[in-house]
Amino acid sequence: MSVELSADAQTVPPTADQADQPDDHSLQKAKVEQGPASAYVEHGEMDEKSLLRKIDWRLLPAVGVLYLLSFLDRSNVGNARIEGLTGDLHMTGNQYLTGLTLYFVGYVIFEVPCNIILKRTTPRFWLPTLTILWGIVATLMGIVQDLTGFFIARFFLGVTESGLFPGVVYYFSMWYKRRERQFRISLFFSAAALAGSFGGILAYGIGHMRGIVWENGWRWIFILEGIATVVVAVFAYWFIYNYPDTAEFLTDKERIFIRNRLAADSDATHDERFTWGNVAKALRDPKCWLYGLSFHTMSLPLYTFSLFLPSIIRDLGYTAANAQLLTIPPYAFAFITTLTVATFSEKYGQRAIPLIGSASFATIGYIILLANTDPKSRPGLSYTGTFFAAGGIYPATALALSWPAINVSGQTKRAVANGMQISIGNLGAVLGTQLYRQNDGPRYIVGHSFALGYLLGNIIVSSVLYLILRKENIRRDGITAEVKEVGELHGDWDGDDDARWRFQY
Repeated sequence: MSVELSADAQTVPPTADQADQPDDHSLQKAKVEQGPASAYVEHGEMDEKSLLRKIDWRLLPAVGVLYLLSFLDRSNVGNARIEGLTGDLHMTGNQYLTGLTLYFVGYVIFEVPCNIILKRTTPRFWLPTLTILWGIVATLMGIVQDLTGFFIARFFLGVTESGLFPGVVYYFSMWYKRRERQFRISLFFSAAALAGSFGGILAYGIGHMRGIVWENGWRWIFILEGIATVVVAVFAYWFIYNYPDTAEFLTDKERIFIRNRLAADSDATHDERFTWGNVAKALRDPKCWLYGLSFHTMSLPLYTFSLFLPSIIRDLGYTAANAQLLTIPPYAFAFITTLTVATFSEKYGQRAIPLIGSASFATIGYIILLANTDPKSRPGLSYTGTFFAAGGIYPATALALSWPAINVSGQTKRAVANGMQISIGNLGAVLGTQLYRQNDGPRYIVGHSFALGYLLGNIIVSSVLYLILRKENIRRDGITAEVKEVGELHGDWDGDDDARWRFQY
């Protein structure tokens, strides 16, 4: 992700998209005439909940499908590994792990440029285009002939996938108020768990193509799943919408309502000029570093689990085909827990407690994996551990990713805080790709121990954040009342340092 992640620097679409607005002037005029968004609700002219459901059904399934394909194409290398990838490409030692690391190098480098392109074009153009590009790269991974080709393909897969997640989170900021985004980010992220289940099913079926053209079936995993990504992406040009001002499924009154509610909720309408002092505010704020550590301590377990689960299960003594099938239930369970925890978090307005609870649930899984001294004799015990790990990692990661987007106010500070979170977080992913070494199975003591230690670290970080945010809110309650309509304060707002701001924890 990038410093552009969800900066909320605008509440109207980028300039490149404004040409697609046939009557923008009349909408702005109507906006002034109709007054604040709350007036629509008070006079019974707008059912806000019904409108949100309408937006959810149009936006979330569409971008969720793209993220499912993204996570599938980045993690199916784990399925390909047990179908003969490393042997056919003559990999020795930990060269396979180096290929995994290169993905994140490309991902980190190109996050910022991808989000700049998004803001200068439109979601309808850029998100499907990105998907086509990584679909082509994913397909080409199926025809690489040596280690160099594998390294190049993994790097460019990271490059082409880097813009999707941060782009979608920014996209959400153009549709939803700050207190509505965490639930949508969690729903969107749940597609990652769903991708794991689909990946297992597809890899099992495609694995039976061994002997067709090539001796092993791993090439077909990349080729067929990559082609499927390209096909879906072509249709995405029609089912991805841009911004509220141009979305065809909205009426003029609904567009005005959305613009007004976002303007009142966000500091995005403030005329905040860039200053290095505002950058320094983020760098000096311990909370911003803690948001980064919260994701850092989840990214290592997340990516080690998704990249190495097929190998972990195969090394319990199962055949490659059965191992592919056995990856499905843990991911399906993670999908359910992610939705459940997101619903609980949204309903009760809690962030830290569900995050800590989910991370604690995942630690049980790694304790089971490490405690089983003879996994091949007791494979069921270790397999049970994977359910606990998956069921905790995915909901905890979704919550960690949403924290700075809803808690940091001040345009520049929020942009820097988001960049800090993802930069710090991805360092965990880079480290994680080097932990599950070729000869460490079936116990994988080093990898499982790091994952367990990181989850315990997340519990500590999230607890500290909870205490800091709670204490600060209590202190501010004694000073002044909360102001939620931040957008209506002009020239009298000091970001989240303002005593009228309340943090979500």
